[in-house]
Amino acid sequence: MEEQYWKYLNGMDANLLRELMEQYGQEVWNLAYILTKRHDLADDITQDVFFNAYRNIRLFRGESSIQTWLLSITRNTSINYLRTAFIRKVTLMEWISDLGNSPSAEKEVLEQSFSDDIWRAVMELPLKYREVLILSGKYDLSIKEIAKTLGISEGTVKSRISRARNKMNNWNEGVGTYERS
Repeated sequence: MEEQYWKYLNGMDANLLRELMEQYGQEVWNLAYILTKRHDLADDITQDVFFNAYRNIRLFRGESSIQTWLLSITRNTSINYLRTAFIRKVTLMEWISDLGNSPSAEKEVLEQSFSDDIWRAVMELPLKYREVLILSGKYDLSIKEIAKTLGISEGTVKSRISRARNKMNNWNEGVGTYERS
Protein backbone atom coordinates (compact mmCIF):
# COMPACT_ATOMS: atom_id res chain seq x y z
CA MET A 1 0.00 0.00 0.00
CA GLU A 2 2.74 2.48 0.91
CA GLU A 3 4.57 1.94 -2.37
CA GLN A 4 1.82 3.65 -4.38
CA TYR A 5 2.41 6.85 -2.39
CA TRP A 6 6.15 7.07 -2.95
CA LYS A 7 5.52 8.66 -6.33
CA TYR A 8 4.22 11.77 -4.52
CA LEU A 9 7.27 12.26 -2.35
CA ASN A 10 9.55 13.70 -5.02
CA GLY A 11 7.05 16.37 -6.01
CA MET A 12 3.83 16.57 -7.91
CA ASP A 13 3.12 17.37 -11.50
CA ALA A 14 -0.21 18.17 -13.12
CA ASN A 15 -0.93 14.51 -13.88
CA LEU A 16 -0.41 13.41 -10.27
CA LEU A 17 -2.57 16.28 -9.04
CA ARG A 18 -5.32 15.32 -11.49
CA GLU A 19 -5.07 11.71 -10.29
CA LEU A 20 -5.43 12.82 -6.65
CA MET A 21 -8.39 15.04 -7.49
CA GLU A 22 -10.16 12.28 -9.41
CA GLN A 23 -9.57 9.71 -6.70
CA TYR A 24 -10.25 11.83 -3.59
CA GLY A 25 -12.03 14.96 -4.79
CA GLN A 26 -15.53 13.82 -3.90
CA GLU A 27 -14.43 12.59 -0.46
CA VAL A 28 -12.72 15.92 0.26
CA TRP A 29 -15.80 17.86 -0.88
CA ASN A 30 -18.14 15.65 1.18
CA LEU A 31 -16.12 16.16 4.37
CA ALA A 32 -15.88 19.91 3.75
CA TYR A 33 -19.65 20.05 3.28
CA ILE A 34 -20.33 17.96 6.37
CA LEU A 35 -18.15 20.25 8.47
CA THR A 36 -19.36 23.59 7.06
CA LYS A 37 -22.93 22.76 5.97
CA ARG A 38 -22.42 24.98 2.90
CA HIS A 39 -22.10 23.90 -0.74
CA ASP A 40 -20.21 27.03 -1.77
CA LEU A 41 -17.70 26.67 1.06
CA ALA A 42 -17.20 23.01 0.28
CA ASP A 43 -16.31 24.00 -3.30
CA ASP A 44 -13.82 26.64 -2.11
CA ILE A 45 -12.31 24.38 0.53
CA THR A 46 -11.88 21.53 -1.96
CA GLN A 47 -9.92 23.84 -4.27
CA ASP A 48 -7.80 25.07 -1.37
CA VAL A 49 -7.11 21.52 -0.16
CA PHE A 50 -5.76 20.37 -3.51
CA PHE A 51 -3.84 23.60 -4.02
CA ASN A 52 -2.24 23.15 -0.59
CA ALA A 53 -1.54 19.47 -1.28
CA TYR A 54 0.15 20.44 -4.56
CA ARG A 55 2.28 23.10 -2.88
CA ASN A 56 3.11 21.04 0.21
CA ILE A 57 3.42 17.48 -1.08
CA ARG A 58 6.97 17.41 0.31
CA LEU A 59 5.40 17.54 3.81
CA PHE A 60 3.64 14.23 3.21
CA ARG A 61 5.82 11.75 5.08
CA GLY A 62 3.94 8.57 4.26
CA GLU A 63 3.10 7.95 7.93
CA SER A 64 -0.57 7.76 6.99
CA SER A 65 -2.44 7.13 3.78
CA ILE A 66 -2.71 9.95 1.27
CA GLN A 67 -6.48 9.94 1.94
CA THR A 68 -5.93 10.51 5.67
CA TRP A 69 -3.48 13.32 4.87
CA LEU A 70 -5.96 14.99 2.50
CA LEU A 71 -8.84 14.62 4.98
CA SER A 72 -6.67 16.19 7.67
CA ILE A 73 -5.97 19.16 5.39
CA THR A 74 -9.70 19.32 4.63
CA ARG A 75 -10.64 19.42 8.29
CA ASN A 76 -8.08 22.10 9.12
CA THR A 77 -9.07 24.22 6.13
CA SER A 78 -12.77 23.86 6.97
CA ILE A 79 -12.22 24.91 10.57
CA ASN A 80 -10.20 27.93 9.42
CA TYR A 81 -13.06 28.95 7.12
CA LEU A 82 -15.57 28.57 9.97
CA ARG A 83 -13.47 30.76 12.27
CA THR A 84 -13.74 33.80 10.05
CA ALA A 85 -16.19 36.44 11.29
CA PHE A 86 -18.20 36.47 8.06
CA ILE A 87 -18.84 32.73 8.13
CA ARG A 88 -19.86 32.80 11.81
CA LYS A 89 -22.48 35.44 10.99
CA VAL A 90 -23.85 33.81 7.84
CA THR A 91 -24.80 30.14 7.92
CA LEU A 92 -27.05 28.67 5.29
CA MET A 93 -28.24 25.09 5.18
CA GLU A 94 -29.10 23.05 2.14
CA TRP A 95 -29.52 19.32 1.98
CA ILE A 96 -27.86 16.77 -0.20
CA SER A 97 -30.29 14.91 -2.38
CA ASP A 98 -29.19 11.66 -3.85
CA LEU A 99 -30.61 11.05 -7.30
CA GLY A 100 -31.30 7.42 -8.00
CA ASN A 101 -33.78 5.00 -9.45
CA SER A 102 -36.26 3.14 -7.31
CA PRO A 103 -39.14 0.85 -8.10
CA SER A 104 -41.82 3.36 -7.14
CA ALA A 105 -42.17 7.06 -6.51
CA GLU A 106 -43.67 6.36 -3.08
CA LYS A 107 -40.73 4.19 -2.03
CA GLU A 108 -38.27 6.78 -3.34
CA VAL A 109 -39.95 9.56 -1.36
CA LEU A 110 -40.01 7.48 1.83
CA GLU A 111 -36.36 6.45 1.48
CA GLN A 112 -35.27 10.01 0.71
CA SER A 113 -37.26 11.36 3.63
CA PHE A 114 -35.69 8.84 6.02
CA SER A 115 -32.20 9.56 4.65
CA ASP A 116 -32.77 13.32 4.96
CA ASP A 117 -33.94 12.88 8.54
CA ILE A 118 -30.82 10.92 9.45
CA TRP A 119 -28.53 13.46 7.76
CA ARG A 120 -30.34 16.32 9.51
CA ALA A 121 -29.78 14.60 12.85
CA VAL A 122 -26.09 14.01 12.05
CA MET A 123 -25.67 17.60 10.89
CA GLU A 124 -27.24 18.86 14.13
CA LEU A 125 -24.70 17.01 16.26
CA PRO A 126 -21.98 19.19 17.75
CA LEU A 127 -18.95 19.36 15.42
CA LYS A 128 -16.75 17.22 17.68
CA TYR A 129 -19.24 14.34 17.46
CA ARG A 130 -20.21 14.88 13.84
CA GLU A 131 -16.65 14.73 12.54
CA VAL A 132 -15.64 11.51 14.35
CA LEU A 133 -18.87 9.82 13.32
CA ILE A 134 -18.35 10.76 9.66
CA LEU A 135 -14.64 9.89 9.61
CA SER A 136 -15.42 6.52 11.14
CA GLY A 137 -18.65 5.63 9.36
CA LYS A 138 -18.30 7.24 5.95
CA TYR A 139 -14.54 7.23 5.44
CA ASP A 140 -13.89 4.03 7.40
CA LEU A 141 -10.83 5.51 9.11
CA SER A 142 -9.40 3.63 12.07
CA ILE A 143 -9.39 5.10 15.58
CA LYS A 144 -5.67 5.79 15.15
CA GLU A 145 -6.19 7.55 11.79
CA ILE A 146 -9.02 9.66 13.20
CA ALA A 147 -6.89 10.63 16.20
CA LYS A 148 -4.05 11.65 13.89
CA THR A 149 -6.38 13.57 11.57
CA LEU A 150 -8.02 15.50 14.42
CA GLY A 151 -4.91 15.87 16.57
CA ILE A 152 -6.53 14.24 19.62
CA SER A 153 -5.87 11.06 21.61
CA GLU A 154 -7.29 7.70 20.58
CA GLY A 155 -9.20 7.56 23.88
CA THR A 156 -10.89 10.86 23.06
CA VAL A 157 -11.83 9.53 19.63
CA LYS A 158 -13.37 6.40 21.16
CA SER A 159 -15.28 8.49 23.69
CA ARG A 160 -16.60 10.90 21.05
CA ILE A 161 -17.66 8.08 18.72
CA SER A 162 -19.49 6.39 21.57
CA ARG A 163 -21.25 9.61 22.56
CA ALA A 164 -22.14 10.41 18.94
CA ARG A 165 -23.62 6.95 18.45
CA ASN A 166 -25.56 7.26 21.70
CA LYS A 167 -26.96 10.62 20.60
CA MET A 168 -28.03 9.13 17.28
CA ASN A 169 -29.61 6.13 19.04
CA ASN A 170 -31.43 8.50 21.40
CA TRP A 171 -32.59 10.54 18.40
CA ASN A 172 -33.86 7.40 16.70
CA GLU A 173 -35.71 6.17 19.79
CA GLY A 174 -37.08 9.62 20.62
CA VAL A 175 -38.91 10.14 17.33
CA GLY A 176 -36.31 12.41 15.83
CA THR A 177 -35.02 14.32 18.84
CA TYR A 178 -31.98 13.93 21.02
CA GLU A 179 -30.52 15.58 24.08
CA ARG A 180 -27.89 18.20 23.32
CA SER A 181 -24.71 18.52 25.35
